[in-house]
Amino acid sequence: MEEIYSKMVNEAMAAQWADVNIIKEKRGHEFKIKHAKGYVDVANKMEAVGNQDPSVIKLHKDSINAHFDILSELTKTVRPEDDPFVEHYQTPAILEILYKEDPEFRKSVEKFIQTIEKSEALIGKEVLRRYGGFYGPTCVVDFALIPGSTSNIVNRILKNVDIPIAHKQAILASKSWGMNTSYGFGEKFTNAIEAGKSLNEAIKEEIEMIKFIYDRPIDAQAKLMDDFGHESFDVRKYMGEYKKKMEPAVAAAMESEVHYGNIVTIPAYCVGDIAHHVAQSTFNMCKDDVVMGVIEAVSTVMDNTLRSNLKNFKSEYEVLSLATGSTAAATECILELDGFNAPTVVDLLTKRFHNYVQLYPTRGAAAELHNHDFMDMIYRGWKLIDKARRVKNGSDAPITPKIGNFKVDLDPIFKNEVIMNPQRYAYPACAITVRFSALMRLADYPCLLTSEPVTATMMTNIIALHKETPGAPARVCKDCATACLVDFRHQYCQYREAV
Repeated sequence: MEEIYSKMVNEAMAAQWADVNIIKEKRGHEFKIKHAKGYVDVANKMEAVGNQDPSVIKLHKDSINAHFDILSELTKTVRPEDDPFVEHYQTPAILEILYKEDPEFRKSVEKFIQTIEKSEALIGKEVLRRYGGFYGPTCVVDFALIPGSTSNIVNRILKNVDIPIAHKQAILASKSWGMNTSYGFGEKFTNAIEAGKSLNEAIKEEIEMIKFIYDRPIDAQAKLMDDFGHESFDVRKYMGEYKKKMEPAVAAAMESEVHYGNIVTIPAYCVGDIAHHVAQSTFNMCKDDVVMGVIEAVSTVMDNTLRSNLKNFKSEYEVLSLATGSTAAATECILELDGFNAPTVVDLLTKRFHNYVQLYPTRGAAAELHNHDFMDMIYRGWKLIDKARRVKNGSDAPITPKIGNFKVDLDPIFKNEVIMNPQRYAYPACAITVRFSALMRLADYPCLLTSEPVTATMMTNIIALHKETPGAPARVCKDCATACLVDFRHQYCQYREAV
């Protein structure tokens, strides 16, 4: 298994550094699709080893290549307003391939759609709660089953559908880690209410939209982009071409008996680095030296920590846990350099959320999702750093958080020229909020801190070892920061009840 652990670390960190290095080189410049070629190149080096199923790796690689090639043919760049959606065109196409190749699965989806129609009370209650901010900050497209998430609602509807459990799991996965269209539950309802329609009319519009995204996913995504005003490229051409290019990989995965829940998810999560993480919005954000410094320092902490523990891993899940835990500890460590910590920030952003709801009742369904991700990350990091501070006590020893038995190397933070010299980036005598302000930029966009390219690459490797088990959504308590520190919402989570 040590070969698997080394492979997971090497491939994941190659993906991370491919992103970080091109962002540092091109920040402040105009983004071109070709700038993501480095990420494509490292993904193409992925190969199955040991007991890994090659068809799972093929789904990952073929999706990245199809995405890059099609975008390169359709456009030279993608405007910032359009870049969040580039990872939402894959699952609709994959679902439609499955619908065609497996009529029984299509029948199950149709039964699910019929049950959506009968779930007016549940859907009405949930979209009303989202509209009013009942759950506090939440992530509408969370990869777990947290309150207010689409996964949470879909799971509850699926409990009442008489279809095979594997089909239920695939339908659930397709709107969690799989991104079946850009639609966030509650969007139609909110806009209808604010436009003066009745509750009944608003709920009916919501139900029709939810049915649409499962019945005709490609048409639904195209219509959503029309309504949004997408300009960067022809999304219908993209999805038509992508569907053709991915048919062999999907057929191979089906032949290999990969769980449909994995087939609908793997192709989506891995493409986001092309025109989303490596994108104009990122190039603009990272013009700030401190923002760039945070990303570099946190990435180095993760890299050093993973490599120093290669001989200590006992399972593939420990590799993933250490990757995400090390960046959580690193981000919290930087936050604490300016005298802040997770409880302070969670309190701040939760209070801000309730004001935001009142200021912007038609806010996008996804508005606070990355704030939520950021809070969860620093809350995890705070618990690790807090324990490490107690162990350190009054000694001169460095702060060394531990995730299980694995030590996290925070040294790259204290060796980072930018992070440790905030006086160079503000009024020098009063530069006490510089790093915090950079982290607040990243609170809206923590994808390279959490880190998505690393998680996507590692999860593909893990699923290749366990192709029969759906990898998404996560069937665990997420330890949501706002639920643990501010809001009382644990009882509304569905992680114990996942289909």
